[in-house]
Amino acid sequence: MISLPDDLSLARYFLYDRLEEGLGSKAAVLFGERRWTYDEVASKSRRMAGLFAAHGIRRGERVLIVLPDAPPFAWTFFGVLTRGAVVAMGNPNAPEENLAYLVAYTRATAIVTVPEVAEKLRPIVERHDSEVLAMFVVPDVATGDDPEKPVPMAFGGKVIELAPALAKAPEAPVTKVHRDEPAIWLFTSGSTGEPKANVHTGRDFAFNTEVYAKKTVGYRESDVTVSVPRLFFGYATGTNLMFPFAVGATAGLFSERPTPESLANAIAMYKPTVVTNVPTMLGKLLEYDAELEAAGKPRLNLSSIRFSLSAGEALPGPLLARWQARFASDVYDGIGSAEMFHIYASNRPGDVKIGSLGKVVEGYELRVLPEEAEGAGATPCAPGEIGVLWVKGDSVSQGYWLDRDKSFRTFHGHWCRTGDLFHMDAQGYLYFAGRADDLLKVGGQWVAPLEVEECMLEHGAVAAVAVIGIEDEGLTKTKAFVVLRAGHAAHPDLAVQLQEHVRTTLAKYKYPRVVEFVEDLPKNDRGKVDKKALRAQHARVGS
Repeated sequence: MISLPDDLSLARYFLYDRLEEGLGSKAAVLFGERRWTYDEVASKSRRMAGLFAAHGIRRGERVLIVLPDAPPFAWTFFGVLTRGAVVAMGNPNAPEENLAYLVAYTRATAIVTVPEVAEKLRPIVERHDSEVLAMFVVPDVATGDDPEKPVPMAFGGKVIELAPALAKAPEAPVTKVHRDEPAIWLFTSGSTGEPKANVHTGRDFAFNTEVYAKKTVGYRESDVTVSVPRLFFGYATGTNLMFPFAVGATAGLFSERPTPESLANAIAMYKPTVVTNVPTMLGKLLEYDAELEAAGKPRLNLSSIRFSLSAGEALPGPLLARWQARFASDVYDGIGSAEMFHIYASNRPGDVKIGSLGKVVEGYELRVLPEEAEGAGATPCAPGEIGVLWVKGDSVSQGYWLDRDKSFRTFHGHWCRTGDLFHMDAQGYLYFAGRADDLLKVGGQWVAPLEVEECMLEHGAVAAVAVIGIEDEGLTKTKAFVVLRAGHAAHPDLAVQLQEHVRTTLAKYKYPRVVEFVEDLPKNDRGKVDKKALRAQHARVGS
């Protein structure tokens, strides 16, 4: 069991304790050629807390962080926690209406963001009935540029330039908070309706850090981390900020949109030992590496990486096998959720089973139950039988903010009904079978898109694929959007070959009735393939 004190400030747990351990002069954050030590991040975080206090932001109130992956994210995040306020995070590239929704939904009393977002939100912030007391603005900079340089926009009233205000602010003490006070809100992906926030307490983050980051995958003080998902997404907030800080490691940040090129540049610059990744980017790196080789250029050098992490969507076995064959580097695929903060089942050092999501993280309990189960006490599915995954652990959300009905359906005391379909083998390895609401009924029989996608990825021409359901004359059919590997051209004959590959590998009825070749697959702000966008794309073209 993990024992956590009643007095549990996450600011102290993740940051200030490193100073007590003598790590103050060690690099905490890298940004291009620039570096900030733990002492420097701690000082700025205390000043952020002082600045919040000076503007009337109180313990327990939400502060909305809408920032790119640059150093001010770190001292803003820990500054909010130092103050005893609650962190809420948003995507700086989100549409204006989504940003306005976040401000209203969180009832934030402070916002920290970049100029483009600040201009969009200024009319909301300056309304006479706005609950926002201050909006602090930092420059939106390229990796390696000065994240505290002057911001070229008009300031006044509630809209404040952060850097000069921070320089004048006093260093505030750490607010004493209970381990069960709300600390951070983590949003669902919003695949249906607006995203909802999971209200998480301090203990949730410390618990998962102890059992997953430290004991399961083994973060070390000597590690340097880099992430493909952006910091506003809880998966990356954990792996590329909280987890490295918890052990005195170093977080390498890059502010550009993650692409194979920008990620390769970050890896070459920081020589990370831990990379937080997603399956689609693993595939793109392999394709980019092949393109470099074909052009006679040096191939990717990933020799610094101890391991990569993968989550957010299924990592197909064929893709992992290709990765290991090329880079001889482990990928620890796992499953987690905003409801549980982070990973609760994972592959790990010395125990990687291709195609599986590994075993339960010690400290959690998992059950695969029939879809109709109304509680965690139902009889579990037999080994190999598909059911819905339930998880129990001390990082479970208190519930969804302003959605009791959804909370009742998902949270059952200490247990969370994930809605994900899995089967577990006799040895305890988990295998993802998709979301319960992703299953398609084709010709009266159920088809799991994930199974079809993994089958198509085994074909040598396929780099990436996504399968959706489409309506044709009132009937549901499957359609595959396919990205081809280098050296393969889109052609009707190839589409037929791919269909036949599925027909001869899986049950015949599972083959995709339509195959469309595309340059790339759309992603949502979590880095997952955006099937909602693919369905909309199909509806627009009508084929």
